[in-house]
Amino acid sequence: MRGQPVGKNLFHSIELCRGRPRRGDNLQMDPMTLTLTFAAFLTAALSGLAGLGGGTVLIAVFFAMGLTPLEAVPLFAVVQFVSNSSRTVAYARHVNWRAVGWFLLALIPATVAVTPLIAGIDVNAIRLLLAALILLSLLPGRLDVSALPPTASSLLAGFLNGALGMLVGATGLFTGRLFLRPQWTKQSTIATLAMTQVMGHGLRVLAFGTLGFNAFSRPGLLIPLCVAVILGTWLGKRLNTYLSADQFAAIFKLILVLLCAKLIIDSVGGL
Repeated sequence: MRGQPVGKNLFHSIELCRGRPRRGDNLQMDPMTLTLTFAAFLTAALSGLAGLGGGTVLIAVFFAMGLTPLEAVPLFAVVQFVSNSSRTVAYARHVNWRAVGWFLLALIPATVAVTPLIAGIDVNAIRLLLAALILLSLLPGRLDVSALPPTASSLLAGFLNGALGMLVGATGLFTGRLFLRPQWTKQSTIATLAMTQVMGHGLRVLAFGTLGFNAFSRPGLLIPLCVAVILGTWLGKRLNTYLSADQFAAIFKLILVLLCAKLIIDSVGGL
């Protein structure tokens, strides 16, 4: 009896066992591709409107549609790289480059340190921890991150993005609050968060590549998703002009609460 095919590494072996798709399959707009594309458009509009939140909803849809974490996270990283790039271009003049520089200084070593360890870490336990930390940060008078010096906030955001982004995919939910600075406009918050997400997701694509997983192996799905997030970002930016600063802050906090609930539900279900 012939054994299962063995690849060059864990990721390659999984692809061989699942079977390689036919060349024509990559070009078909099947129901799953249509569903994910529509979800990508809506969630990109949400992110363009409020600055974050859409990414976590989108990766949840990825998992609900049957993609494994090894497929979902790197594919999600490429899509969010495109989405945040388009949002960065739309808000380019509002980016706080000093904050971005400190963020990058912590992002790179954190990502490099965690990449070899991702296969053996309990993702559900980490999601629960993240949900608890975010909920604590929302309590009145508790863990007021706005009191942190700007440099410390940016370094912490970079560390969290690099150390935990490889596991949970979406990182805006636990780094976003660190960019809600009282002295910043809502446009500056959206622009700077988008720029740092571009860096984080781009680095994750490279990191998964070093582990042998090609995030560009499904062009028939990847291309429609990327087009959808660009169009969704444009729509979100148009809607953003109708929000006041108070409305923006309220939506921002509501999204954080909803994301925490989603993390808890997914984590408990996976334990």
